[in-house]
Amino acid sequence: MTYELCAYSIEACRIAARTGVDRVELCSSPSEGGTTPSAAAVAMAREAGGYSLSVMIRPRGGDFLYTDREYEQMLREIELARQAGADSVVFGLLTADGYVDVERTARLVEAAAPMQTTFHRAIDVSRDYLRSVDDVARCGCTRILTSGGRPTALEGLDDLRRALDIARGRIEIMAGCGVNASNAARIASAGVDALHFSARRSYPSPMRWRCADIDMGGGRDEYMLAEADENSILSIIENVSRI
Repeated sequence: MTYELCAYSIEACRIAARTGVDRVELCSSPSEGGTTPSAAAVAMAREAGGYSLSVMIRPRGGDFLYTDREYEQMLREIELARQAGADSVVFGLLTADGYVDVERTARLVEAAAPMQTTFHRAIDVSRDYLRSVDDVARCGCTRILTSGGRPTALEGLDDLRRALDIARGRIEIMAGCGVNASNAARIASAGVDALHFSARRSYPSPMRWRCADIDMGGGRDEYMLAEADENSILSIIENVSRI
């Protein structure tokens, strides 16, 4: 089993290195489901070492239908990730009708080589999930990050198994969304190639002065922070290892 931590900070990357996580998916903007991190963050994540580094290539939150300018930005971000020493890049593109954008995806795979490529959970909101698995495999991606077309990987176990039948020998299937210590072993038992999780916990900011009258626009409490939890990661790995 390969373990991938979705990391939104350099501290999360260091935690990944300490806990023996195989791969880190580095993202920004957790409230938007992950967008491209800064060049400095990618460089510092590479310096933390001890794992394979995947970099999210997503120019904005929202849907996965991108303009020509946004697509050009994705190509440039892939090149910056390569220059910073990334091992893999992560992206997902759909057409206006909800199918995998096969042409543009294949071009991104080609542009990323020899880095590996992950097609992310855009696949879970596609019009035809199982067709999309086949489409992504034909594009040459290394792996698919998916919850089986359902809100969580646990709910999507049946379709994850169907995806594995389609993907076998062509592309890896990595289960993600809602993976935690209580269900990781059950999800892993479906036969997926990897587990993806953020294992985050919230904690109060150490700030003593707090301004309650101004919202900075994030739609959340700015004085509550979140970070990867080392014990949660270790519990996931330990529970799966018992299978």
